[in-house]
Amino acid sequence: MDRRQLLGLGLSKLWLTAFGTAGLALAQPLSSGSALAGQQRPERKPSGGTSPQTAPRSRLVMLDPGHGGADPGAIGTRGTHEKAVTLDIAREVARLLAQRHGITAKLTRRDDRFLALDERVALTRKAGADLFVSIHADSAPNADARGMSAYILSEKASDAFASRLAQQENEADRFGKRGTGNANRIVKDILLDLTARHTRHASLAARQLLVEGAGKELRLLDNPMRAANFAVLKAPDVPSVLVETGFLSNPKDEEILRDPTARRVVSSVLAREIASVLSSPAFA
Repeated sequence: MDRRQLLGLGLSKLWLTAFGTAGLALAQPLSSGSALAGQQRPERKPSGGTSPQTAPRSRLVMLDPGHGGADPGAIGTRGTHEKAVTLDIAREVARLLAQRHGITAKLTRRDDRFLALDERVALTRKAGADLFVSIHADSAPNADARGMSAYILSEKASDAFASRLAQQENEADRFGKRGTGNANRIVKDILLDLTARHTRHASLAARQLLVEGAGKELRLLDNPMRAANFAVLKAPDVPSVLVETGFLSNPKDEEILRDPTARRVVSSVLAREIASVLSSPAFA
């Protein structure tokens, strides 16, 4: 039973306990296959004598190029816009995942448009993604900070640096119309509780594998595995990681990230490590 099935089953039981049969009826749209829980992708049909139980399941990664449209994100000292860097890297990662690793990748945005943070989460859940990777190249609280780092969701930030980054990212909605959000706080809390252990375990594994693998070729930020309350990482049933490919506030990182050839290297490493994440036991 995967995370989305567990989510639907557990939520139905909780509604029945708390609100009776009327509550159970309300909970039904959150069951597996619904718009909110994320549509299930059909299993690949087995060929020959292969049974459905042993047929490989296709994997789907949702890549989220940070910022876009009226929101440029960070702007480097040489005028490099984060929104352009992240879109270029995400497109290349998606291409490489498909061509080299046989993994399907979708993008929350494929052009220069604004998307509210909760819209990005909703798109990910609707697609039934196995992994969500939000790609950034922010302005760091410390101008000397440089190198790649990865972040997972935590109500309490791992440190002041991560907390500042999360505050910056969570202000992105000021550039455009906010998404609809989730008006029912009770349901939101139940969703988070139901899959917290499953999703957090896989998110932790994804962060570690991405950083350790990328660190073999790319410069890493000091203490590159961090956590904070990033709004874009709040899909309760999809393991989620935010990757800072570098910081445009640092001249050396900006020089790398504005160079198309260097971005291809970053994209290749990310694609390889995302494929490694999806083949790990945490995503079995």
